[in-house]
Amino acid sequence: MTGVAIITGGGGGIGRAAAIAFSKAGWTVAVAGRTEKSLHETVAGLAGDGMAVVCDVSDETQVDNLFDSVVEKYGRVDLLFNNAGISSTAVPVDELDVSEWTNLIAINLTGSFLCARAAFKHMRKQGSGRIINNGSISATTPRLFSAPYTSSKHAITGLTKSLALDGRRYGICCGQIDLGNISSSMGDAMAEGVLQPDGEKMAEPVVGVEPVCDALLYMANLPADVNVLRINVMANGMPFVGRG
Repeated sequence: MTGVAIITGGGGGIGRAAAIAFSKAGWTVAVAGRTEKSLHETVAGLAGDGMAVVCDVSDETQVDNLFDSVVEKYGRVDLLFNNAGISSTAVPVDELDVSEWTNLIAINLTGSFLCARAAFKHMRKQGSGRIINNGSISATTPRLFSAPYTSSKHAITGLTKSLALDGRRYGICCGQIDLGNISSSMGDAMAEGVLQPDGEKMAEPVVGVEPVCDALLYMANLPADVNVLRINVMANGMPFVGRG
C-alpha cells in the first residue's frame, strides 16, 4: 500500500528518517515541525513528491491548517505518524519546574491528540486510514526522574487503544510503536551515559533508525483490515526487561 502520509516532528531524527523511507517506498510525504529550514532539508532528501508545513502540534489552529493544506494539495491523507515529542530535565519531581511538565504534555500528549483528531476527521470521510503513534518503552517501564515523559507515554497508550476502538467502524486503524535507545536527537545521549535506577550513569547500546523505518513501513503497508496495536523496537542489549 502507498498513499499520502503526514509525519510530525519531520525536521530531523526519526521523523526525517521515516519521511525519507516512506518516500523511497512510494508514499507521498508531508512533514510537519516548528523549524522551516529543517523541514525543507527533509523534503529535499525525499525520493518523490512531498511538502513541508510549519506547525506547532500543540496549537489546534496550526494542526487543522496542516491537515487541510495536505488534503487541499493531495486530496486525502492515508497515514499519520504522530512522532513529534520532547523530553524533560532529569531531576527529582519536586525540583522540576511546572512549566516543563505543561510544555511537555502540550506537545507529547495534546499534540498527538490534536493531530489524531484532525486525521480522524479526514479518514472518516474517506472510510480508511491509519494512525501510528510514537510511544516509548517508557510507556510501560519508566526511567529515573522521568515523570512527565513517562506520564505522557502512558497516556499515548490510552489514546492508541481508544482510537483503535473508535476507528473500527470507519475503517481507521491505530497502532503504537514503542522505541528504546534509537540513534536520534534523544537516543544518542544513551550511548554517552544515562541514569540508572541506582542513580549512577551507564552507557547503553543504541541502534540506528533503519529498523524503526522497517517497522513503520510494515505497519503502514498492512491490509486495511489488519492492525498491529503495539510493536517494540529496541537495542537488544539495553536494560529493559527487568529494568529497575
